[in-house]
Amino acid sequence: MAPQDRLTPALSRINTASSVLKPQAPLLRVNDLRVSYGTQEVVTGVGFELGRGKSLALIGESGSGKSTIARAVLRLLPHGGSASGRIEFQGQEILGLSERQFRPLRGRAIGFVPQDPGHSLNPVRTIGAQAQEAAALLDEPDKAVRTALILDTFAQVGLDNPQRVYDSYPHQLSGGMLQRVLIGLAVLPRPALLVADEPTSALDVTIQKRILDLLSKLQADLDISLILITHDLAIASERADTLVVLKDGLVQESGKTQAVFSAPASAYARKLHADVPALNPERYATLRDPGLRYLDPAAGIAAKIDVKAVSKTFTVDGKVLTAVDGVTFSVKAGTTHALVGESGSGKTTTIRLLLGLEEPDAGSIAVAGEQFSGRSASARRTAWRHLQLVYQNPFTSLDPTWKIEHLVREPLDRFKIGTSRARSERVREALRNVGLGEAFLQRKPGALSGGQRQRVAIARALVLKPDVIVLDEPTSALDVSVQADIVEVLLSLQANLGLTYVFVSHDLALVRQLAHTVSVMRHGRIVEHGTVSAIFDHPQQSYTRTLLDSIPAGVSPSSNAQSLTSLRKEKIA
Repeated sequence: MAPQDRLTPALSRINTASSVLKPQAPLLRVNDLRVSYGTQEVVTGVGFELGRGKSLALIGESGSGKSTIARAVLRLLPHGGSASGRIEFQGQEILGLSERQFRPLRGRAIGFVPQDPGHSLNPVRTIGAQAQEAAALLDEPDKAVRTALILDTFAQVGLDNPQRVYDSYPHQLSGGMLQRVLIGLAVLPRPALLVADEPTSALDVTIQKRILDLLSKLQADLDISLILITHDLAIASERADTLVVLKDGLVQESGKTQAVFSAPASAYARKLHADVPALNPERYATLRDPGLRYLDPAAGIAAKIDVKAVSKTFTVDGKVLTAVDGVTFSVKAGTTHALVGESGSGKTTTIRLLLGLEEPDAGSIAVAGEQFSGRSASARRTAWRHLQLVYQNPFTSLDPTWKIEHLVREPLDRFKIGTSRARSERVREALRNVGLGEAFLQRKPGALSGGQRQRVAIARALVLKPDVIVLDEPTSALDVSVQADIVEVLLSLQANLGLTYVFVSHDLALVRQLAHTVSVMRHGRIVEHGTVSAIFDHPQQSYTRTLLDSIPAGVSPSSNAQSLTSLRKEKIA
């Protein structure tokens, strides 16, 4: 018998209290929930019900109240937060319970999967040591039995070598493995309810699909109810029986997934639907058209970037690792070329080589007809005026102590471009180009939203008037609605200024909206290359097809219930 086959009955014997439920009664009922911090009410009059073995998605942008509602259910509101209204779990009102009375429910009956596995596990303790803390909730005195149950759980959540995972430290595991560990620890006591807060937002698209499949299968196999918190309507529609759409702490719309997804009644839900790249691949077709014309050989447009047979190796612990292996691609002026692939595919090393931050072991890189690789430090610095980078995370790429005017102006000061008055005007022009007015000049990054910070980062890259901008996952830390705004800004700038982009991403749906050509990377090599339409419509490689199959595309009204039921009936591999 496989370990995962023994797990469910073993856990059933240990903890059956959470399975007791009155027939037909909702597992969770929330009525008129209000959450305040001081005098500010951030969640107002929220209500919903969740049945045994069912799933519900809370959808909305950052600040909509999704996580606050989940933390109210878990009784984990931060200091200063207070909740009122009524929350019934298994027929018992829990808001009025003392912490001592509620604590036996948290972890045992209500499990939690946090968003970022990298910050949720102690980096100086092994996975096994931390798993034993979760196993303590089983009330099993025998450590050997607890350890066996932990290993069985790790096997059930798809970790191939449970003992190696148990003995490892967090830094020795990938992001997808860490997320599986967190899910395993959450389901170990077999809770009746599992709350998953953006469990895949930091993961590659293929890992994302596997994690979401895992949650759906565990839900069916262990009869767990699931609250899924996400900003992506396509993911929610594939994975939830019911949806609750939130904005500014208020419910905009709620109901069965089929109804909300196929015919959203509220303007906000319709906007969320429009902002999901997978659901609207041709949304920016008009802005992308000029670049498509440049790809025609008859247009006579020269290559702005030419990468030929570039390779790069690194030596780690005495072992030679090949990060980039014979990579070749070119990007025509005024177009966007995407590098896609999973983590570890070589995308980041490739752009570091392109930017001159690393020197290739072999091959050549030319920008605007001039060799970029092999240049001296001073020559590279001069070239950086025309080749700029927008980083992945707008929250860490901007100095929090500087005002926006200083942040955007700094490149001009370093290159000593123009007079002081001319620099100030270029700063204002760059901010206008990304949709920010002069009111932002004296603010600091902490006073801006994530989307506004990324606009500042783009303005900082634009202020030198470069020819080429490298975009390293520029929207992965942003909500889909903010992402849509940033994409529109980038494409408008390209159409108006003729910019050339190299776009690095694992989000293939976004690549389809934004890029003209694409290179699919795996293990440091390009496995497929071509126009976006050719790659997406007629992929030649199985790896490319796997990536494309992982794109969440929502569900059709006729197939929603059927697809959810089918998925949940699958046995855990």
